[in-house]
Amino acid sequence: MITQERIHTFIQSFDTGNTEFLNQIEQFALKTNVPVIRPQTQSFLKLLLAVKQPKEILEVGTAIGFSALLMSEYGPSDCRVTTIEKYEKRILIAKENFKKAGREDKIRLVEGDALEALKDLEGPYDFIFMDAAKGQYIHFLPDILRLMPIGGLLVSDNILQDGDILESRYAVTRRDRTIHGRMREYLYTIKHHDQLRTDILPIGDGITVSVRMK
Repeated sequence: MITQERIHTFIQSFDTGNTEFLNQIEQFALKTNVPVIRPQTQSFLKLLLAVKQPKEILEVGTAIGFSALLMSEYGPSDCRVTTIEKYEKRILIAKENFKKAGREDKIRLVEGDALEALKDLEGPYDFIFMDAAKGQYIHFLPDILRLMPIGGLLVSDNILQDGDILESRYAVTRRDRTIHGRMREYLYTIKHHDQLRTDILPIGDGITVSVRMK
């Protein structure tokens, strides 16, 4: 019987990797416990960027800039990335990484809480990547929809919460129950939303891909 882990290892053996600078950022993040998107998710994002060819990308959750740089590197040469982050220490590192990569003119970092920052953006953004506080996805959604044109893509990361989303709310720790409930609400909402067509995929820690239909 082929195990899921063996399948994952086999698929990853074909991965073409990233630029040397992205590899350095990823290693730094892993050593300092800063979350970055998983290898499977990285590969899938590259594919979506190649298919969609977005001109304006919005990211909710910069951390130290790894995924913003990845999207800038593997998106169209003329694409622009707007990314939102509220943690000051991570903002400083992200800015330095953008500078070192020579991407300062292609990546705009918006400082502040995403719930408020989103309200000040005008868009439209034809590709949106959400990788911020998981319990806030459902609250981000109204402004995300406002910023998405018809045909725009919304990719939401870490929706499986390391498998916790499968469990009853009483099987997860008390402190995680609010996030658990909000994520389930988010998944139900985007799967049943009359403006979106959404699929839930077991890639990395789980992602959703939503297309705005109307």
